Amino acid sequence: MEEQRRRAASWFRELRDRIVGAFEALEDRGPGDLPPGRFEVTPTERAGDGGGGLMSVMRGGRVFEKVGVNWSEVHGTLAPRAQAAMAARGVPGMEADPRFWASGISLVAHMRNPHAPAVHMNTRMFWTPGAWWFGGGSDLNPCLEYPEDTAHFHDTLRAACAPHGAGYYDRFKAWADEYFFIPHRGRARGVGGIFYDDLNTGEWEADFAFTRAVGEAFLPAFLPLAEARMTQPFTAGDRDAQLIHRGLYAEYNLVYDRGTKFGLETGHNADAVLMSLPPLAKWV
Repeated sequence: MEEQRRRAASWFRELRDRIVGAFEALEDRGPGDLPPGRFEVTPTERAGDGGGGLMSVMRGGRVFEKVGVNWSEVHGTLAPRAQAAMAARGVPGMEADPRFWASGISLVAHMRNPHAPAVHMNTRMFWTPGAWWFGGGSDLNPCLEYPEDTAHFHDTLRAACAPHGAGYYDRFKAWADEYFFIPHRGRARGVGGIFYDDLNTGEWEADFAFTRAVGEAFLPAFLPLAEARMTQPFTAGDRDAQLIHRGLYAEYNLVYDRGTKFGLETGHNADAVLMSLPPLAKWV
């Protein structure tokens, strides 16, 4: 499994590099008099056993008000609380051997223009002595929804899923609709996408190929929407709606998000874990 872990971590890093380049290129074409945004890249370390990654954050750009694209490869021993959570999920062998390895890419973009949707994407691989699996997905979070944007995003994800499993899109779309729901608000945080976790069909190559397809679909699904909306005029009321919607995003990530909880419980860099939070938000 060491070779598979190396390949997965390398691919997640490659995807991170391509997305960072594409986002900076979009900044160069963005509207307004601000200088184009650039990512500030900070190496991160996991407290305790080992590993780390790269935290890449752009703030105050022409197109992106804040966007983070993080890559990590971490390993060590799970803290008792995280170990218990994994055991409760049915991860084999966790009670006897709490060692783990994980790598992945995590992205959240909060846009300057309220007409441009916020977006989230991540893909990851997790290993323990008793099991391995992949997880990830992407979802769109507009504060001002355009049905044609929602359709494009979902159509791109549907096409990415199709070669890998006849029921993958429907299954993982339904999972996203359930996972990205905010119970205390009684509503979804956005218009969905796909989400999957604990994916282990017994065929590592097939599961890795699907995870790569999910990552590869991100830029074609999102970039055309950002480019089309970044120059659209907006009002103070539109901005207000955007800030209120960002409050939903913050609530979800702090209260329910599985990745946020895992990152904090396993001692990863807190700033990197919380980079998903918006730069500004508002509650009524």
